[in-house]
Amino acid sequence: MYFIYNILVYITGFFLKIVALFNKKIKFFVEGRKQSFRKLTQGISENDKVIWFHCASLGEFEQGRPIIEKLKIQYPTYKLVLTFFSPSGYEVRKNYEMVDVVCYLPLDTKQNAKRFLNIVNPELVVFIKYEFWPNILKELKNREIKTILVSGIFRENQAFFKWYGGWLIKSLKTFDHFFVQDKNSKILLNTINFTNVTVSGDTRFDRVYEITKQDNQLPFIDEFKDDNYTLVAGSTWKEDEELLVNYINDNASENEKFIIAPHNIKSEDIQKLKSSLTKKTVLFSEKEHKNLKNFQVFIIDTIGILTKIYSYADIAYVGGGYTKSGVHNVLEPATFGVPIIIAPNYHKFNEAIELVKEEACFVVKDSEKLSVLLNKFFQDKKNREKAGNNALKYVIDKTGATTKILYYLKK
Repeated sequence: MYFIYNILVYITGFFLKIVALFNKKIKFFVEGRKQSFRKLTQGISENDKVIWFHCASLGEFEQGRPIIEKLKIQYPTYKLVLTFFSPSGYEVRKNYEMVDVVCYLPLDTKQNAKRFLNIVNPELVVFIKYEFWPNILKELKNREIKTILVSGIFRENQAFFKWYGGWLIKSLKTFDHFFVQDKNSKILLNTINFTNVTVSGDTRFDRVYEITKQDNQLPFIDEFKDDNYTLVAGSTWKEDEELLVNYINDNASENEKFIIAPHNIKSEDIQKLKSSLTKKTVLFSEKEHKNLKNFQVFIIDTIGILTKIYSYADIAYVGGGYTKSGVHNVLEPATFGVPIIIAPNYHKFNEAIELVKEEACFVVKDSEKLSVLLNKFFQDKKNREKAGNNALKYVIDKTGATTKILYYLKK
């Protein structure tokens, strides 16, 4: 199987170069990897002490971020290397200032694995959540480099737990310790004879709770909100926006304000959204020289400020629940003690499932149900605050994973 895997890696690399001619995302994937070794050799010298972090994409980066930033403080003389598999992670965080080198992880060939580790030569490797690359892990094991997995999650349908997964179990033997999110992951690892496992929880909770301690003030949002009840709708898709527009146009009180931060900020789509609204609406891109408090709807046609905007919400709507990939990040509004509304496709996300059970997150299937729920929250402050407190308590109760991991690394 290991021999077949290596052949498939080379075949995949060949076909990706062809697909890259027609697909923008794959082009980033292929072209970005051509720069990886150059970036590494420019950023790391032979005598540097290095800690290497690897994550698949942006979500995994957010899980690893609390550990990256704590280790940066604890080990200031070390250089930190951050690698991504996906363009959606790398392109957003390629200028992340807390590390010394950010690059794509080269394809997992034997030659690339040796070349990569010859340059980086890390003293510690931190893999985040998943991403198990057999050649890289084998080379780490051969070189006896300390390697840990953080915020790991394992499921029965993974190859490790199937009859044909024996060769992949060898890759898991690279890890000195597994820090996993839940008891089920620990039980599954125990079934294949791994006992070096700690149920630490998910470091994302540490990350989102830290957000509440930063400066989240945005003067233009203060001006727009003007102490009014405000719904913040984040990462919305077309289907989400149709429901919200129906409510805003037909049912919203004059004392309600709405901030919509679409997932897609293409100009033509933003203009369609704006023109569909009958209430007075302003865009982020046209906010200058506007008296923002006179508007009822604020459309955020930029990226990077949604988390701070959630701090102004009396209630939040998180989009994506009508898409195949599912609802977006519900923890960001939850950490500010805000009740959350989502659409039905959320069952792949444990935090959304648990927030629904905690009566902090509420699911709507259509415009009618959304209107009923929004009217209820608008009129009943006590009920709104209860749901928000449930959300905040959920986040606080889940914090602490970073502390457990750092304690292990100090030993």
